[in-house]
Amino acid sequence: MNAPRDALILTVNAGSSSLKIGLFTGRRGEAEPALLARGKLDGIGVQPRLRLTRADGSNIHDSAFDAQQVGDMPAAFRQLYQALGEYLGDRRPTLIGHRVVHGGADFSAPLRIDAAVLARLRELEPLAPLHQPHNLAAIQVVLDSQPELPQVACFDTAFHAGRSLLSQLFGLPYALYEQGIRRYGFHGLSFEYISQYLQQRHPELAAGKLVIAHLGNGSSLCAVDGGRSVEVTTSFSALDGLPMGSRCGALDPGVLLHLLARGEDARSLEHMLYHQSGLLGISGVGSDMRSLRASSAPRARLAIDYYAYRIAQEIGRLAVSLGGLDTLVFTAGIGEKDAELRHQVVTHLAPLFGLRLDAAANGRHAERISSRDSARPILVVATDEESMIARHTWRLYQESVP
Repeated sequence: MNAPRDALILTVNAGSSSLKIGLFTGRRGEAEPALLARGKLDGIGVQPRLRLTRADGSNIHDSAFDAQQVGDMPAAFRQLYQALGEYLGDRRPTLIGHRVVHGGADFSAPLRIDAAVLARLRELEPLAPLHQPHNLAAIQVVLDSQPELPQVACFDTAFHAGRSLLSQLFGLPYALYEQGIRRYGFHGLSFEYISQYLQQRHPELAAGKLVIAHLGNGSSLCAVDGGRSVEVTTSFSALDGLPMGSRCGALDPGVLLHLLARGEDARSLEHMLYHQSGLLGISGVGSDMRSLRASSAPRARLAIDYYAYRIAQEIGRLAVSLGGLDTLVFTAGIGEKDAELRHQVVTHLAPLFGLRLDAAANGRHAERISSRDSARPILVVATDEESMIARHTWRLYQESVP
């Protein structure tokens, strides 16, 4: 059976409280699927709201739901899929690509999902409890209702596969590394998208040594050399590295031993590390950067300052891994929209790397925000994980169907 000339590709990016989709057309012989529509259902279980828009930004669907109507990820996916079906009429997706946060040691490239693959991915849920169960819930809904519909898993860890052994090791007994306890790295779909964007638009920069700062509710940095990931701040789980909205970032393991000895159990520690730490834990105000900026609470400012300080520190560490730094790129929600945060980070780095901002360009979130006298370019590039998922899904489909 030959592959259809055109195919509808649905991309699914499921989080703990939101679900994002993209709808793309894949044309046989073309590597880049074309965006048709985007959708988001957020506030799952609290104040659910669903929005669908065309590629040009015009509205398709906008509705709110009772919290009980959309109380979990399966319900959210069904609502989004139904709204999408109303828009498509008689047409339906030909294949679905999913963001899956953790691929572990076994999965280092996109692959077709079946029941056996799904079972192996469930074993990784404890390593990414904020994401993996929700990623897999949407997959299960499709397997249950349309088992014949091809689904592809695109892993956030895949872009970081193939890094040096030095980059993957912990200072633990080597037998644990052989058992899969190693530094994997996350946000790979975002870093891969930015890397490919630069290869297309700024090949002279893409060929050099980049640090990409993916700064949002989940935050991490990636060192990229000639398009390849060589180091990343996240590691075995999505807790390591930078402080995040409610996650702690890098932490002395002795703190956990101390808390365990004091009577805490693993479940309470997990809740603290994932849900009560980071910007929320330090500030006591919230995990959203906008609410912290608006707050007059002293600890809100402290949380922001600590966040910027740690970002700058980690950029320095990644520059060591690269053997230099040619370009700094900011992306994701905070990286793309918070000019003051970018200013703070660059101010920390200026003495080491000669970085300088163009204040006006930074203020309007221009693509190139470095000044003419900056020793290195500084860019702001909007990430697009859905497009990356669509590319991988369409490529795998074309390779598997003659």
